[in-house]
Amino acid sequence: MASEAVLIPARDAVLAGDLAVPGSARAVVLFAHGSGSSRLSPRNRAVATALQHAGLATLLMDLLTEHEEAVDALTAGHRFDIALLSGRLTATVDWLGRHPDTVDLPVHLFGASTGAAAALTAAAERPDQVRSVVSRGGRPDLADEALGRVRAPVLLIVGGADHEVLRLNHEAADRLSAPHEVHVVPGATHLFEEPGALEEVAEAATRWFLRPPPSDGA
Repeated sequence: MASEAVLIPARDAVLAGDLAVPGSARAVVLFAHGSGSSRLSPRNRAVATALQHAGLATLLMDLLTEHEEAVDALTAGHRFDIALLSGRLTATVDWLGRHPDTVDLPVHLFGASTGAAAALTAAAERPDQVRSVVSRGGRPDLADEALGRVRAPVLLIVGGADHEVLRLNHEAADRLSAPHEVHVVPGATHLFEEPGALEEVAEAATRWFLRPPPSDGA
């Protein structure tokens, strides 16, 4: 597997990322981490490893610069700035379309927590490039009006014991016009720390990303 640290020019910043491309990769999955996290998120890395074993390339990236992360740790001023985060994801989708290892690969998005709203907004901005979106314990409601513009199929994975987030996901699903499903992991809380919960997330995401695209006219 080809693996490299990359620097991604995204609008007004240069962001660090880790790109892994297995041989004969079938697609690439771009991760958008949640509030207060980074590309080093152990949960996202566990899901990424499972996706790589299934033949999918992955890109885990920081959505904020080191300076912005330091400010955000004190003020939480950036983690809910969906316009900022989605703009950087959109720029990264474009970057994947130019990178020699991913230029020919379909792009999927995986968002966690607030990163899910950023992923959905980026999908709305790049309808011809983003094939599908998966949210893990996400806040899709924060995508607001972009929800109605998403064309890619959306899978919302939520813990059954994460009651408030589950309610918000059902409400957001009602606003989606794109094909969508809500997958509830029984007994799981927000971080999916219960035995087997994160494995179920990875399995559900893998199935979603490997679904055949809809046929013309479907």
